[in-house]
Amino acid sequence: MSQLTITVNGIKVCGNRHEPLLTQLEKAGIKPEYQCRNGMCGACRCKLVSGTVTQSETLAFVGPNEVLSCCSIPQQNIEINFDYQLNTQQPFKTKIAL
Repeated sequence: MSQLTITVNGIKVCGNRHEPLLTQLEKAGIKPEYQCRNGMCGACRCKLVSGTVTQSETLAFVGPNEVLSCCSIPQQNIEINFDYQLNTQQPFKTKIAL
């Protein structure tokens, strides 16, 4: 399994190249907003600051430098930002998603 780093709103998470961002963030205790998990609603939209992802086709609007965390799989270390305060289960600076 190839590991990478996902930085989300300043929180570093160890991630992988085979699961959607939303799933990895949830496993690390970070709870982004979502509704559908399949690219229809756009509730999990975030800004891709750096790095690359593979995103499956979506019906929700995605603006420049935006991705849907439910449909995007990181291909390298990435940095993303949500426009709101994220809920977290643990107040740790570094979290691990395996």
